[in-house]
Amino acid sequence: MRCVRANVGTAECRSEDMPHGLLGNRGLIAIIAQGEIDPLGHPLGAGNRLIVATGPLAGTAVSSAARISVGGKSPLTGGIKEANGGGEAGRALASLDLRAIIVEGLPPRGPDGKAPLRLLVVSEEGAHLEEAGALAGKGTYETAALLRSWYGERAALLIIGPAGEMRLPTAGVFATDPDGQPGRACARGGMGAVMGAKGLKAIVIVPGNHRPKPAQPERFRKAAAEFHRLLRETPQTGKFYREYGTAYSVGALNALGAMPTRNFTVGSFEHADALSGERLRELMLERGGKPVHACMRGCIIQCSNVYVDGTGRPLVSPLEYETLVLMGSNLGIGDPDQIARLNYLANDIGVDTIETGAAIGLLMGEGEVPFGDGATVARLLEEIRRGSAIGRLIGCGAATVGRALGTPRVPVVKGQSFAAHEARAVKGMAITYGMTPMGADHSTGVTFRAKVDHSRPEGQMELSRDTQVRVAAYDALGFCLFVTPAVGPRPEVTVELLNAMYDLSLPPDYITDLGKWVILTERAFNLAAGLGPAHDRLPEFMYTEPLPPTGLVVDIPQEDLDRYWEAEYWGTSADLLSEAAAGSRPTACCGCGRGAEQPDQETTQGRDGCGD
Repeated sequence: MRCVRANVGTAECRSEDMPHGLLGNRGLIAIIAQGEIDPLGHPLGAGNRLIVATGPLAGTAVSSAARISVGGKSPLTGGIKEANGGGEAGRALASLDLRAIIVEGLPPRGPDGKAPLRLLVVSEEGAHLEEAGALAGKGTYETAALLRSWYGERAALLIIGPAGEMRLPTAGVFATDPDGQPGRACARGGMGAVMGAKGLKAIVIVPGNHRPKPAQPERFRKAAAEFHRLLRETPQTGKFYREYGTAYSVGALNALGAMPTRNFTVGSFEHADALSGERLRELMLERGGKPVHACMRGCIIQCSNVYVDGTGRPLVSPLEYETLVLMGSNLGIGDPDQIARLNYLANDIGVDTIETGAAIGLLMGEGEVPFGDGATVARLLEEIRRGSAIGRLIGCGAATVGRALGTPRVPVVKGQSFAAHEARAVKGMAITYGMTPMGADHSTGVTFRAKVDHSRPEGQMELSRDTQVRVAAYDALGFCLFVTPAVGPRPEVTVELLNAMYDLSLPPDYITDLGKWVILTERAFNLAAGLGPAHDRLPEFMYTEPLPPTGLVVDIPQEDLDRYWEAEYWGTSADLLSEAAAGSRPTACCGCGRGAEQPDQETTQGRDGCGD
């Protein structure tokens, strides 16, 4: 396994071996952060790393296995962060026989005190930095079009908008899809600000000709066929996501009273039907849009879409549930066309629609902007682009806006806003938002599809914890979150893919061990950064303010929270946490859960320490 390491201070770029075996995406970010980033360092400083990673099955014929992750220390949470997205960058890295890109240092400043804006170009010829001053201030869409004209339409791009150049904590990194559109957002946690601090407008990955080859081709083919059968035959992945996209969650969450509305004051929205997956599909079919669309080549779920206006002109791709809520119902806006236009603006400026929607929702909740006023929301987004005082305030995220407004009613954990699953009505999400090392990030463990009574606190801790472990493992292997309903109950299928690809003998419980290791490694980093149990609590209003129409509050027993990190559950991987709590750095070397002191002689894929 190899990576590209680029130092923007010295302009040195080189390829080097990486010893971390099967780890990808979130797992690779965790172990690189563990070894290279000072937990107490400034997120925008020279010591932070911008880490771009894909998974060990990227570039193969396996569906949904080439997600891209961007991570490092978050300027929003102050802890570790991985922001995950679709697009073509993962496959492009694999075509160069690369698993990751690591960017370090800070660019030199000129006599005017400004640092140069550059591109990092990675191709079969190697990696190098190029001047990109002509792209300064440009939106992601114009930047993508220009870069594709310069480097070819096959180039996979990771781009920041003006918000990233201004190093605003809501800034994401935007990846291009197979159509060349930069709508696949690695959005959360401010990784766009870290990329901006490194002086990079974009990372350009020019695909090569490397094709990963399984060690056992026939065995791999059979395992992939079973993996794909499960995706096709599971209703969630074979029908609902494919036909309705992520917006198919609208109906279910609105019915549960768990769809954040008007600054998280209500759990259902009177215009929910207009935002449902069924209605959006009808509109796109009527207008000539694409309700079925792949964010990356080879995906058989195809939950993306191309949303068009009444004339058939594309407005944005994709229009997804989280944006429909945080930029829609949370702001009192029920017109999908209007939300799509706001989505496009946010993408072009380069900000996370979840964090930005929560920040603007606070302004509305305090009476600064009327609910439902989409025109003013558009103007506020343009203020972010301009870099005005109000624009920069919103661009700093919901926690900062809440402090500026003097309100205690701010929907954040660890400085990051809630997503579109109300934790008072779907109580497993209270655990996910509170306990994940990632801040209030729904993608670390969505629980609302589980067949439980979501209004009751009993068993929610165990449900969320198990879900988070499973999701962390699949993320660390480069898979899309959406494969887990289909293949999560059958871990042996995924393990068989890995064994056939790399000629290993991993057991089925490798998936669980890997997920636990990832989370505990992240937790250890956060503890060293000063984020402890006091930061695992939801805001007070979630415990005291009943949510209409159900009247529910967060009432997870404290003893459940106290049991979350119990060593009996986490097993030998819990040594990582005790080491971090004692002030030392974790020593486990990979995702196997066995640690560096327990080498496994049966495996053949070398890694530091454990031999896995």
